[in-house]
Amino acid sequence: MSTVSHPRKPGPPSGSRGQRLWCTQCQTDEHLIVESIGTLRPPRTGLVEVTYTCVECDFFYAHTASVAGVAEVMNRPGQRSGVLQFGGNYLHCGEPMTIAGSQQRSVHATLSTEQPGEGPLEVYLRTKVLHCSCGFQMEIPD
Repeated sequence: MSTVSHPRKPGPPSGSRGQRLWCTQCQTDEHLIVESIGTLRPPRTGLVEVTYTCVECDFFYAHTASVAGVAEVMNRPGQRSGVLQFGGNYLHCGEPMTIAGSQQRSVHATLSTEQPGEGPLEVYLRTKVLHCSCGFQMEIPD
């Protein structure tokens, strides 16, 4: 029995190295899209909090990983991209998105019809509109 780990399989989680980005369903890291990268609290040198999705089976993961491990997945040729949350910034097309405005949205639900005197419940949510130079934009809570 070999004690050498397979180069495409994750090793055991390590407090000092973080976990490897890996899809446990597909048993590969070939179909991963990094969604967000954040700072650990408290910060630890060379480690980040990462979330990612396997686009092949639609599984989602979130854990501590090494900066080098995240970079390995993100730097692959032909890597699909979307919106990446990196710290407090959102990146699309490889550049930070800019704030194009803000909105106040109303979300409401109808109350029971047994009490006709009351109107719908309303909840207001402040959002900001982010814009990319390619024309893509999205709205996030403020």
